Formats: sequence, structure tokens, C-alpha cells
Amino acid sequence: MPVDDPYLVQPAPGVYAYVQPDGGWCLNNAGFVSDGGRTLLVDTAATERRALALREAVVAAGVPLPRTVVNTHHHGDHTYGNSVFTPEALILGHDNARTEQLAAGHQLEMIWPATDFGAIAITAPDLTYSDRATVHVGGTEVQVVHPGVAHTTGDSVVWLPRQRVVFTGDLVFAGGTPFLAMGSLAGSLRALELLRSLDAETVVPGHGPLTDPSAYDSTERYLRYVAELAREGRAKGLTPLEVARQADLGEFAAWRESERLVANVHRAYAELAGEPEGAPLDILAVLTDMTVMNGGTPILCHA
Repeated sequence: MPVDDPYLVQPAPGVYAYVQPDGGWCLNNAGFVSDGGRTLLVDTAATERRALALREAVVAAGVPLPRTVVNTHHHGDHTYGNSVFTPEALILGHDNARTEQLAAGHQLEMIWPATDFGAIAITAPDLTYSDRATVHVGGTEVQVVHPGVAHTTGDSVVWLPRQRVVFTGDLVFAGGTPFLAMGSLAGSLRALELLRSLDAETVVPGHGPLTDPSAYDSTERYLRYVAELAREGRAKGLTPLEVARQADLGEFAAWRESERLVANVHRAYAELAGEPEGAPLDILAVLTDMTVMNGGTPILCHA
């Protein structure tokens, strides 16, 4: 499936967002901050080829290669390219992001065996934090904040208070369906409140084009829609797949990866059953149900 080339957007001086269309499975966003002397990179990419293209984009912008890489969470589309930037760069992430990345290993190759990921050496964060960390890139303050369990157990929000730019990682998918299989529905709602409290002007989502804080509202509407579907479906004794297949997506029908609805209902069911936020689901069962929702065709890695 052909996709457009990645492109750079500069929402503020010294701040760059690296957007990979179409933002579908494995096509994440990255970004970097530089004062011309030092550079911090936010996330990498799913394949060696795409990570090398990101590296070239940093050089083409006329700034040094990063000395710090912040991973917004452990998923391979955001971290597989870490090794392209090490050992020169230090990898920073949440405590759980390191644990989860090491546990996941080469998970993407197992899900998408036909995809050429290249020479990927799993490179987990060297430096971890539990609540928040601050990195100073010259005169730019970069706040790295853990919102709690949300998209995963180890998410990081990267906030530039002076420039009022926030990199949300996969707390926000612009034009795409949220994915809660490894996180929490309730926690994702709390994370949106944290994002709102920052009062950002520019929102760099984990996938899709740059947006603004209105994306929080549409994301919240979707999450509350999933919660209500799950409450009603569980009361009727329906399976998550039955709930998802009967659902009318309404305003969310145009979002990419609509098959994620069934994964999100699985998560909502777990929380209704009293499972801890972020407790592991049966990912094989979730992937199988998403394949059914996708018309019997396995979900495709777009990278």
C-alpha cells in the first residue's frame, strides 16, 4: 500500500515534528528539539530504513544528531529505530517503558512477519524515571511527564512550556482510532485531563497530522462511547466481538483502524471486571478479533 513521504513541520523555532503519512499501523510521528548545539529526539521509527530517513531529516534540518532520545512508550513503531541513534544518544523513557520494551522484544516481527523491519537491535531506555523528568536543550526546557497508565503502562508526554508544543505519543491519534489493548480506558481519560492542563497550542499526536487541543475532545468522546458500549454489552452477556460487530461508529466511522474498537472493548470489559489498569490482555485473542473486524484480513503494517 503506497503512502506519502514523511515531512517536517516546524511549529516553533527549533522545534520540528516529523510526520509519517498516513499515520496507520507502524507509521508513527517523531520530532526533535534543537538549539543548534544540542538536539533531543522524540521517538524513532518502526523500521531501520525509516529510522535512517529520520536521521537524515535531522541532519538536513542543519542541527546536530541527538544526544538524547525520549521514547513516549515501548511500542516498536516508536522505538525500533533507537539503535540507529545509539551509542551517541542516551535513551530516556519511563520505568515501565523499559520493562515493557524488553519483555516485548521483536514483537512486531511476530505480528507482521512479511514486513522488512531491517536490522533491529532492541534498545531499551538507558535512563528511566517514575513521575517526571526535565531535560534542558540549551535554553529550551523539555518536560517529560508520566500520565499514569493510558495507552500503555509506561507512557511519556513531552511538553515544551515556552513553545507551548506537546508531543502526546499515542495518547492522541489524529484521524485514527485510539488503542487501549495495553493500557487503560479510565487512565486514558485521566491522561486527557493532564494534557488539557498544559494548555498547549500545538499538539503533535503519535500518529496523523499536527492538530490542536480540540483533538482531546474528540478522543474523549470516543473513549466514553467505548465505555458505554462495553457497559451495555456486558450487561447483555455479549462478547467484545459481538459488541463491536453490532456497534454504530457514527462520527468515528471515518477514523483509520476502526477494527481497534474490539480491542478497546476487551480493555473496557477487563476494567468492568475489576482488573487492574494495564493488566495484560490475551493479545492473541485481541488480534484475532481485530482480524475478524477487518473483514477477515489480518491488519497490515504500513511501514
